[in-house]
Amino acid sequence: MSEEIKHDETIESQENIKPQEVKPETVAASEDDDKVLATAVQVQRIPKFKKKVCRFCEDPNLAIDYKNPDLLVRFITDRGKILPRRITGTCAKHQRHLARAIKRARIIALLPFVVK
Repeated sequence: MSEEIKHDETIESQENIKPQEVKPETVAASEDDDKVLATAVQVQRIPKFKKKVCRFCEDPNLAIDYKNPDLLVRFITDRGKILPRRITGTCAKHQRHLARAIKRARIIALLPFVVK
């Protein structure tokens, strides 16, 4: 970057300017510092929320059944949409069973498709 760019030069000539090279010793030192800082940050982090656990995995007596709308209502919104796993805390297996049961309950009119 020792050359000065004149204002009347075109943009193409500005693109040919090479960036200043960084010495590898400096890069290695900064990477080590970043690793040290990253590990220090990881140690200081405190979880802000409690991890959700699948209630169906915890209690094997609690069965997902399309004929039980009282249970299924907990897993749909006030508009009638199925809540996602990250909100309900269910595992993937039981979320699939829940979705299937909710859809079956909608078909036989135990649950609404859409709430107005």
